[in-house]
Amino acid sequence: MDREIPKTERQKALCRQIVKASVGVAICIVMVGLLVSLMQTSLRRKNLQISIVDRGTIEVSVNASGKVAPAFEEIINSPIQSRIVEVYRKGGDSVDAGTPILKLDLQTADTDYRKLLDEEQMRKLQLEQLRITIRAKLSEMEMKLKVSRMELNRKEVELRNERYLDSLGAGTTDHVRQVELSYRVGQLQLNEDEQKYQNEQELSAADLKVKELELNIFRKGLTEAKRTLEDAQIRSPRKAILTYVNNEIGAQIQQGSRVAIISDLSHFKVQGEIADTYGDRIAVGSRVVVKIGNDKLNGMVSNMTPLSKNGVISFTVQLEEDNYPRLRSGLKTEVYVMNAIKEDVLRIANGSYYNGKGEYELFVVSGDQLLKRKVQLGDSNFEWVEVVSGLQIGDEVVISDLSSYQNKNKIKIKD
Repeated sequence: MDREIPKTERQKALCRQIVKASVGVAICIVMVGLLVSLMQTSLRRKNLQISIVDRGTIEVSVNASGKVAPAFEEIINSPIQSRIVEVYRKGGDSVDAGTPILKLDLQTADTDYRKLLDEEQMRKLQLEQLRITIRAKLSEMEMKLKVSRMELNRKEVELRNERYLDSLGAGTTDHVRQVELSYRVGQLQLNEDEQKYQNEQELSAADLKVKELELNIFRKGLTEAKRTLEDAQIRSPRKAILTYVNNEIGAQIQQGSRVAIISDLSHFKVQGEIADTYGDRIAVGSRVVVKIGNDKLNGMVSNMTPLSKNGVISFTVQLEEDNYPRLRSGLKTEVYVMNAIKEDVLRIANGSYYNGKGEYELFVVSGDQLLKRKVQLGDSNFEWVEVVSGLQIGDEVVISDLSSYQNKNKIKIKD
């Protein structure tokens, strides 16, 4: 048989249900709060790179790529076609001036040189033979001239005698004319012989000069052949480091092919390349800053190519401290070429976020959160970027890479 539940018990049961419902609602509220908190993006301030906007000077630069190279490098080419017989040094060895590097087969070149020496001797003998021939011929002509002069003198005496006899009536006019004609013929003959002698002297002198010139030209070729033969004994031209050597013994070497490279690895330069669109911003003498990691080296443009190749202009940077310990041949560097100065401009620190003039979306610190803001940036150098608009002095701007948060307009930050 049913009985009625007392009113006090019913009230207690109702209170228990209300408490359970309240606890459930509170738990749900806490869980929702935790879920919202977990879903909200947040970053720690200590993990961010922050730059404070200030006002100052920017020495505007353009970026270029660079590679460290030895300040001095010389390629040694084979002066002849030959083959490698022996290799005396290996890459990385230190060599002094005159140190043998490798040996080429010089038998053919040496034989050719000795043939040239014999030909030089033959040419000298031919020149001496020509001198003797010329002397003999001129001597013979000179003797004939003496005879002709004596003969003319005799005819002149004979003519005087005939004229004297004719004045006494002991001679005849016809005989005088005959002697006079003979004398004049003798004069013409002597003049002709003298002219022939003079012509022969000039012709002989010219022949001698031609032969002497030919001999001198040949001797120059002989000197060049001797120098080539000496160069074929591959030696270091100066004190340096041997950075490359062809060590393939027996390999055939063509004339002019590279057999070794020596470099001065105690001093360096930087070979730079820049887009030809910036060609008007670089010139010989421009100041340059070269960055190797966090280290900065000063220098200047010492040389540049006048023409663009494949869209880039090459140039050489002479470093003030060209023996800096971190410099290594082939090391890639960042190169900044200074080309203008802007004073009293807003600026923030340079970083990976910057890739040229234009509009950017940067995060600015506002209390305990980061707010995205559109900012117009201008020129730059390796340290600073010009702020054209969108920021004010004292603003704290995140310059870390936040590209993964570009779809966020607000990010919470924690200390």
